[in-house]
Amino acid sequence: MLRTHTCGELRKKDINKKVSLCGWVDSIREHGKISFIDLRDRYGKTQIVIKEKVEIKPEYVVKINGEVKVRKLGTENKDIETGDIEVLAENIEIFSKSKTPPIEINDNKIASEDLRLKYRFLDLRRPQMQKNLIFRTKVTRAVREFFIDKEFIEIETPLLVKPTPEGARDYIVPSRVNIGKFYALPQSPQLYKQILMISGFDKYFQIAKCLRDEDLRADRQPEHTQIDLEMSFVDSEDIMSFVESMYKYVFKKVLGVELKKFERLTYEESMKKYGTDKPDLRKNKNDAKEFAFCWVYDFPLFSYSKDEKKWEPEHHMFTSPKKEHIPFLEKDPGKVKGDLFDIVLNGTELGSGSIRINNPELQEKVMKVIGLSKEQAYKKFGFLLDAYEFGGPIHGGMGLGLDRLVALMLGYNDIREVIAFPKNKSAQNPMDGSPSEVDKKQLEEVHINILEEKKSKNNLKRKL
Repeated sequence: MLRTHTCGELRKKDINKKVSLCGWVDSIREHGKISFIDLRDRYGKTQIVIKEKVEIKPEYVVKINGEVKVRKLGTENKDIETGDIEVLAENIEIFSKSKTPPIEINDNKIASEDLRLKYRFLDLRRPQMQKNLIFRTKVTRAVREFFIDKEFIEIETPLLVKPTPEGARDYIVPSRVNIGKFYALPQSPQLYKQILMISGFDKYFQIAKCLRDEDLRADRQPEHTQIDLEMSFVDSEDIMSFVESMYKYVFKKVLGVELKKFERLTYEESMKKYGTDKPDLRKNKNDAKEFAFCWVYDFPLFSYSKDEKKWEPEHHMFTSPKKEHIPFLEKDPGKVKGDLFDIVLNGTELGSGSIRINNPELQEKVMKVIGLSKEQAYKKFGFLLDAYEFGGPIHGGMGLGLDRLVALMLGYNDIREVIAFPKNKSAQNPMDGSPSEVDKKQLEEVHINILEEKKSKNNLKRKL
């Protein structure tokens, strides 16, 4: 190992030890012929004392060999955990030099959003950003612990899937081998997790990447991470109780917070009482450390689009209607309520869930309401409908936003603060320049020809 300790590890008990530290030069102070360096890594900072002037600048990556000494009385730094000690350097090795950074690696001097995203590799050196991503890891670990303890099976579903309408626009991927055909990047693992239930995997979960080509906002990105789950032989109450227990476990494990029982509201109650289906039930709406969860359920299965002049699914088309409302499917779809539910935290929707349709005939009726004929339904979803012909259990599940959860737990409104490499409001990554043009050969390989480029660089007409 190149280092014996991290920069946040040494204490008074280590006095007189010979140590090796590696990290970034956070700051340099010179007093006569003596140089003081704060050496930084993700664990913390350690003061290094060098009894000579050195040709070192901030953000140089170095290795220090030296001896741990107690700081002189009155020079301790109570702001850092290693503040009672310092390392008297015996030799220094420079691993890598650094140009003058265009942004400061300082939590008290945060750069503009554009600069932070362009130089994300520097922004991620800030202690707060590192704490955020480490916290995210703790949340993800706690989620996995909970599911595995409950005998759930973690299964990865495909990233190249059949294009199917799920409400938002798909990101499409041209096939080089199958000329004129396209994959889509998944908006969710929805269809595949339902098929897993048909296959007999009664408890599934996944920390899944989901991609949707939709307009951005503070709590939305073109790609997001979802805690995805599905269960067989359950009803809505089973799923809500399970997910509620999961959140309680995660908050207790990671934050040490005991969550109260989640309030429950029907959709009608929520709209009538709060004017929204995402109510913020905190006593103090400005208190980011108060966590008020609630369930909202009994949503209408359909909503009528005046623009499209047709019925559309309120959530998605695989949600089961309430049994007592099935007769209204053909007569009055507006009366049909779905066996579905949302979970809301502090006015933010964390996820949606439902009991799924496991009867292909009922599924065809629902698709007919939203304007899909039997032929169209089989063209788009035939693989799922066919699977249900071979025995599908009653099942349901949820998709829960991990980015939003972590952001709210840390008190952020913007999920980009808890994502390593987010996109900006134009769905671009200023750091790597994506999306970008590709060379002519790559276009030819996937049989795409760009006929016209409009004034907007983000809006291209393409023809196969």
